[in-house]
Amino acid sequence: MFDGRFRSGVDVAVRPLGQALRRTGLSPDHLTALGLLLAVPTAWAIGSGRLGLGLGLLIGSALPDLLDGALAKASGRSTVRGAFFDSVCDRVTDALVLGGVAWYLQDQHHGHAFVLPFAVLGVSLLISYERAKAESLDLEAKGGLMERAERIVVLCAGLAFSFLLVPLLWAMLALTSATAVQRFVKVWRQASVGVRPPAPGVTQAGSAGRSASDVAVAIRWRAWREANGWTPRHRPYAQGSARRGANERWAERRQARAAARDANGLPRRRRSGSRRP
Repeated sequence: MFDGRFRSGVDVAVRPLGQALRRTGLSPDHLTALGLLLAVPTAWAIGSGRLGLGLGLLIGSALPDLLDGALAKASGRSTVRGAFFDSVCDRVTDALVLGGVAWYLQDQHHGHAFVLPFAVLGVSLLISYERAKAESLDLEAKGGLMERAERIVVLCAGLAFSFLLVPLLWAMLALTSATAVQRFVKVWRQASVGVRPPAPGVTQAGSAGRSASDVAVAIRWRAWREANGWTPRHRPYAQGSARRGANERWAERRQARAAARDANGLPRRRRSGSRRP
């Protein structure tokens, strides 16, 4: 929801900050690592019951995550490695912070409330996995009611008003689960529409024992070869005669070289020993 409605406005707002950070010589990876480092004292503060300090540190750890993208765009350093590093650090930060919340609930409530943060973490990881898997299949899985930005806002509200922490965690769990279902349905529909029959020459027997990704790569590779005029050579012999086909291709190349030498008036080379090169 945040990415879909407010992302463009936030990007415009933080663009000057990205330009200012570019002049400092910092890289986006530096900001990402700073946010990860701040997550450690954040988890300690929340777990020890210092919710006010934990709230401030949580906001402080979220700011570098907000600005690293602006710095990457301003400095032209948007790389695949940076995106991977940022995604991994986000997951580690979530685990640390929610682990601190679980520690705090265990000390204060002495019941099963400490399981709530772990449930939220589990569903949050499912959401991230759905998006990562969808993008690996060239599908789109963004959006939803409760993404990471919304979870941070709700968690900040729970830390600011500790008596609402448990109810807000229940609401976060429900909305995060709804987001997981939304993304699953979205990817399912895209995948259903995108199903295509196998290309000519790719039979069911030929794809037996191969994964769907391998078959998809084979189809794309065959389409590229045909588009560039690389038509497959007709093989008159049955399966199992690969050696005989290789001999014929070698003989054809030898004849072509001999014809080229004759056309240029060059003497043919005399081979001794084995006929094979």
